[in-house]
Amino acid sequence: MDALVIGAGPAGLMAAEALARAGRRVTVAESRPTPARKFLMAGKSGLNLTKDEPLATFTAAYDSDWLAPLLANFGPEQTRDWATGLGVDLFTGSTGRVFPVAMKASPLLRAWLAQLAAMGVQLQTRWAWVGLDQGFVFDTPEGRQTLKPKVTVLALGGGSWPRLGSNAAWVPILGDAGVGIAPLRPANMGFSVDWSAHMAPHFGTAVKGCALLAGGRISRGEWVITPKGIEGGGVYAVSAAVRDGAPLTLDLAPDRSLTEVLGRLLRPQGRDTTTNWLRKALHLDPVKLALLQEWGRPLPKPPGPLAQRIKSLPVRHSGPRPLAEAISSAGGILRTSLTEDLELTALPGTFACGEMLDWEAPTGGYLLTGCLATGLHAGRAAARHF
Repeated sequence: MDALVIGAGPAGLMAAEALARAGRRVTVAESRPTPARKFLMAGKSGLNLTKDEPLATFTAAYDSDWLAPLLANFGPEQTRDWATGLGVDLFTGSTGRVFPVAMKASPLLRAWLAQLAAMGVQLQTRWAWVGLDQGFVFDTPEGRQTLKPKVTVLALGGGSWPRLGSNAAWVPILGDAGVGIAPLRPANMGFSVDWSAHMAPHFGTAVKGCALLAGGRISRGEWVITPKGIEGGGVYAVSAAVRDGAPLTLDLAPDRSLTEVLGRLLRPQGRDTTTNWLRKALHLDPVKLALLQEWGRPLPKPPGPLAQRIKSLPVRHSGPRPLAEAISSAGGILRTSLTEDLELTALPGTFACGEMLDWEAPTGGYLLTGCLATGLHAGRAAARHF
């Protein structure tokens, strides 16, 4: 073994591929019984590989400028080429998101693992990295093992979905070794809401045709009301700003101006209940009316303030859902603890990639492409380190 990769998610497998293409003998150590479990779980509802948009637009979605050259080297175009090179047919949806035609992660992963095996990459499962002691120490089915590779690439993920392997157990190990680490926080997550009883019939309902606004960002995506709160793509798009303190508001009629909403509310209510009057005047569906009652009580009587409430309804929540439930995590190894090659300055010969680095991006293909790009960069740099 020349090179050790710890973690068999997308970033780790891409690093292993880069090392193997450079002629290195590679072993991948994975703590779980099978590789890429989070990748497979994310792909169950349709694997969003990347997004078909100009590179400048694509890189602007990330919170870290230092990722730009890595994404220029392996961005949306290269991600599509890589997948089709594995025999996976792709299509681009109406929003620019790129998916496998099969809408699953498993065919791509099978083809990728077969390719890596043909290149000589060895995969060790149920190998849990537990520390540093004159080498990399693992708990394995055969007992404790210590490996001393020439180079190592860490691809251990963040702290979201720990049951699938990204349990952040690496944080104290690297912290004790002198690596700077920003605290892990939930990203692309939902928010807790203490609903009143009248909202129970709407649990599981998708909210469509609304706009969420926070920190200067506007999201028109769909989201879902759950017994615990709100979640879904529309919420995730503004979640970073809300997590960091921005107020969240809901526009129940985003296709109508405030003036138009006000004009419709000037129509006589007659003998209609307030709910029926609003339904007829603005064509609000039951879930929108329920949200207006939930977060807008007491409803203002004059049409002007009521129109304002409908166009800017404060979303009352009690903060982000836990990190374990988040789609991804923010925080991780600080850029200042890494060289340009993503080598840890505190641990020469050890590189890091993927979600364990301190960067953040929204859902929509950005997360996976970012992991692949950093994995490729770290793997190639590790190969040059010999």
